[in-house]
Amino acid sequence: MIDSHIAEITGLYRYPIKGLTPERLSRVPLRVGKTLPADRRYAIENGPSGFDPDAPQWKPKIQFLMLARNERLAELDTRFDDASHVLTIRRDGRIVASADLETAAGRAAIEAYFSENFQPELKGPPKVLSGRDHSFSDVARKVVSIINLDSVRAIENMLDGVAVHPLRFRANLYVKGWPAWSELDLVGRTLAVGQARLQVVKRIVRCPATNVDPETAKRDLEIPPTLSRHLGHMDCGIYAEVIADGDIGVGDAVAVEEPKLV
Repeated sequence: MIDSHIAEITGLYRYPIKGLTPERLSRVPLRVGKTLPADRRYAIENGPSGFDPDAPQWKPKIQFLMLARNERLAELDTRFDDASHVLTIRRDGRIVASADLETAAGRAAIEAYFSENFQPELKGPPKVLSGRDHSFSDVARKVVSIINLDSVRAIENMLDGVAVHPLRFRANLYVKGWPAWSELDLVGRTLAVGQARLQVVKRIVRCPATNVDPETAKRDLEIPPTLSRHLGHMDCGIYAEVIADGDIGVGDAVAVEEPKLV
């Protein structure tokens, strides 16, 4: 039973721009009904999507540049500064673009970079999108994604010992201490991390983005088919919604709360 296993947060990440570089964090505030601060705050539209920044609604990821189809994104090293709203893009250690995403001129500069350098992948003019506190998540609700590192190790065993970089799964929280795959049974359960509480709402069905090595940008594995062959499904990881405020950080314990008696 997973109830008796206390997990530990070993990695904490946000993804300010959908499809671009994960940013490692040490500690973050979680707020009810919100994602990690600035997680998937922006996306690069790949052809007209109909997204309205004044009335933001969820759109499928196929509308944006994304690793599932555009693995060359992993060749970029990007950083977003919250105070200045500046996105800096490096390739091979050299700055190739840097601009304020909250200004028209800044967005145009970033759009120009993608227009010039990602032409084969584009279905129309690229456009930097954002909308209030909208999150360009793969799912319509605002969630925190969690990966169990023991499940990643189990995938390595399925692949005859081939190393699987955990960042292939682009999670917010990476935890250790749960038996492999036991997290998939937590849907409906509540996780306690200090004062914060998260309710697990969904298993994560993996897509071809996990086939891309985040360090080499090569599509070198077939993780969803491997999961399907061995487990009969393509699930790895869970989504949770924040239901009680609290700050969380690397090294914090994650406990599964006992179900309330009714």
